[in-house]
Amino acid sequence: MRAARVTRLDGPAAIEVGDVPEPTGEGLVVVDVVAAGVTFPDTLLTRGQYQIKPPPPFILGCEVAGVVRAAPAGSGLAEGDRVAAFPGFGGFAETVAAEPNVVFPLPGTVSFEAGAALPMNYLTVHFGLVRRGGLHPGETVLVHGAAGGIGTAAIQLAKAYGATVIAVVSTEEKAAVARAAGADDAVLADGFLPAVKERTGGRGVDIVVDPVGGDRFTDSLRSLAPEGRLLVIGFTGGEIPTVKVNRLLLNNISVVGVGWGAFWHGRSEFLREQWNDLLPLLSAGRLDPPLGREYPLEDAAAAVAELDERRATGKILVKPRP
Repeated sequence: MRAARVTRLDGPAAIEVGDVPEPTGEGLVVVDVVAAGVTFPDTLLTRGQYQIKPPPPFILGCEVAGVVRAAPAGSGLAEGDRVAAFPGFGGFAETVAAEPNVVFPLPGTVSFEAGAALPMNYLTVHFGLVRRGGLHPGETVLVHGAAGGIGTAAIQLAKAYGATVIAVVSTEEKAAVARAAGADDAVLADGFLPAVKERTGGRGVDIVVDPVGGDRFTDSLRSLAPEGRLLVIGFTGGEIPTVKVNRLLLNNISVVGVGWGAFWHGRSEFLREQWNDLLPLLSAGRLDPPLGREYPLEDAAAAVAELDERRATGKILVKPRP
């Protein structure tokens, strides 16, 4: 089969496409891949900067959608099923194999392209908002990086669970993306704190979703209402912020780590539980990831470079099959 592999740790340009053996393994679900999502960890993996450091050569791609070719008995899956999957590696290929717990039924109303955009962002945000953040209907959620993959997933899920959403973005163009994803309001990152206070009547927000970090972190804490929660999801802004913990005492606020991968490793059945929670929302069309450019497998390096260079608008996809 054809696959895109990282052959050396020199960034996206080190991705090469060639023939490799098809994956095998007892007890695994074999999926013929229609679309694979490009994720931020893919960019880090090309430089050896991710917490998991496989030795080259290895196949990129941690989330896919496609059709089951073969499945083990008792898996709940069968040949011909439409699925999304989170194999961890191997998705930038014509075929991937994964354990049954990380392969999920895809409703017929959801395209393969949308299915490939769901697992990492939407399951991460589901873990953050529901399990770690304890989101309640009627609360207000502030979302940083709101035009990105995590951001749009957070907007849609928070709205689906009955929250009001304020998006924080860097440009008016990105504000339009956030509003299209369902945000009730959007404010620019520069000076977002007074804008948020104004829109909440001085009270602040109940939850901040922060995949950015950096120098806006302190103002995110200041934007919280009493007993508010700041969900730390990542640091795309580069700098890892620090907290003066006395700030947490003032309004009984919390800084909450959202380490989705660290939580489910060793308990992959949790992913299927999460997906089952999302299925009614998917079937009802409540979750609809914004999609960006599609690249053929031969151009996988360009697909990863687009995300790496922060040029992406919507989910970037790799299509392994013509």
